[in-house]
Amino acid sequence: MSAAIVFDLDGTLVDSLADLAGAVNRMLGDVGHAPLPQTIIGRFVGNGLPKLVERTIRHCEIDMNRHGELTKLTLDHYNKASSDQTVPYPGVMEALAELRRQGHRLGVCTNKPEKPACYVLKALNLAHHFDVVFGGDTLSLRKPNPKHLNETFDALGCSGPRLFVGDSEVDAETAKRAEVPFLLFTEGYRKSPVAEIPHTISYDDSAKLPALVGQYLAGTD
Repeated sequence: MSAAIVFDLDGTLVDSLADLAGAVNRMLGDVGHAPLPQTIIGRFVGNGLPKLVERTIRHCEIDMNRHGELTKLTLDHYNKASSDQTVPYPGVMEALAELRRQGHRLGVCTNKPEKPACYVLKALNLAHHFDVVFGGDTLSLRKPNPKHLNETFDALGCSGPRLFVGDSEVDAETAKRAEVPFLLFTEGYRKSPVAEIPHTISYDDSAKLPALVGQYLAGTD
């Protein structure tokens, strides 16, 4: 059975925290603020770059009126080094290849802006696995609005079952609102215990994903 499978990007397919934190800290340096530990910045990730910058501004007690300016500055820094330290999670490349071999259509729905998302996928040799990529600025809305995810599925043009794969509370909420099964990667950027995040299936190793998808689809026949 061929399915439409849409993935979140950061924290699901790739570990990009080091590059995101680098961009944030370069922005902070530009405004004369000391850098933040990567662990703190990691708590701010989710809901897209503008929200990441907003949370950073609040934490550092910077004037919120500078949000637009500092978001652009952070994005500029990120675009210059968006794949320097970003890597696919172990097993991702093999899992995507196997899912494609099985006939599934794959897409990406991320709150990262579309251009850097596509750049990261290409730089890490992942882009050829995906038929569509919807970023946080592809539409006028983003996750957890279910339209962001549903539009991504619609663009895949697959009439089979729909599955969403992500790592966070935002992804789980999006899947719930879109009424699609949610596969939770537990080793990403989630902030809550796994048991507190609604999901259909959880996994801690991307190499397991094709088998889990196959088992789930077989159970829905």
